[in-house]
Amino acid sequence: MTARLREAPAPVVRSAVVDLDEDGRLLVPGTRTPVPGARVADHLARHLPIPERATDLFVYVHGWQTGPAAAAAAAAALVGRAAALHRAAPNAYPGLTAGFRPWCVVVRWPSSSLPSPHGYRRIRARAHAMSARGQAGRVLGHLLGYLDGGRGRPDAPRVLANRHGQYLHLVGHSFGGRFLCEAVQYAADRPAGPPVLGWSRPGDPARPFTVDSALVFQMAAPRDAFDRLFPRLFLGPGRPGAPLRGPVVLTHSRWDRATGFWHLRAEGLPGIGHSGTSVAPVPQFTARLRPASSPYPRAELDHPIVNIDAGHVYRGGLATRLNPAGAHSDFQHPESAHLLLSLASHAR
Repeated sequence: MTARLREAPAPVVRSAVVDLDEDGRLLVPGTRTPVPGARVADHLARHLPIPERATDLFVYVHGWQTGPAAAAAAAAALVGRAAALHRAAPNAYPGLTAGFRPWCVVVRWPSSSLPSPHGYRRIRARAHAMSARGQAGRVLGHLLGYLDGGRGRPDAPRVLANRHGQYLHLVGHSFGGRFLCEAVQYAADRPAGPPVLGWSRPGDPARPFTVDSALVFQMAAPRDAFDRLFPRLFLGPGRPGAPLRGPVVLTHSRWDRATGFWHLRAEGLPGIGHSGTSVAPVPQFTARLRPASSPYPRAELDHPIVNIDAGHVYRGGLATRLNPAGAHSDFQHPESAHLLLSLASHAR
């Protein structure tokens, strides 16, 4: 079964792109001209029409050493592989009885540098500036708010879904995970609305905007990032919860040299992509990346933070001069698509 699923051709996935500059500002398509901050919402509404028949909306943010064309190709490959898995074995994902018709928004940003420790530190500094002092978090917050407000009910006869019927998922790689966490923190409060079905964790009634799952491959951030950098992601005493209903799922591999050796040299500790999270303001769970033939029980993924050990799959070969980051970008596997598709299924 696993071999057959591995060979299934990936269908074409509909997608759109959003480009950011070095300061995290939204760019007018095909230009280097930033969209004025006051016009970001109108710009997104004009250029990103949401397909009515889509069941799942994905926002994908790439990581280090990824050009614009490569970012779009990586997102299409991952989501397309998930669609192929569902087509080959629909009964393996019982939450998706109404179908799985994904649409993906690819967020692209200037992440290229020399493949060296110096180049990694340079892009690390840029990503931090874009998210902490720039506009990236605010732009992505606008994007998530637009997608939430515009998502409608798929035309399936029966849909157990959130308040509109389309599900919203975040997928990031490396530094892209930082941008996504910032975006959820920056998302504005919205009026109360109906509750959202799916995961057991209650949402903040002041924030009915919901992200139904967040999956970050090999996150380039300190192991205590959710305690120190992203404290507003989770509901806490005297602190409103961010618009995040589903779990934050984070893969790690000891073969990831970029978030291992290089991150250790830069910050004194290995990163999440190498070792998973350490301290966090919410309960954590640890699991192992499963093959496509092995279903994920809901109880394994239904936690605020889930660390997924992927070291047996994300190996990437030995670190060499041509591949100094090791397994940092080695996440394009059927097992990754199976995890993404399982999160979509359990969100129902």
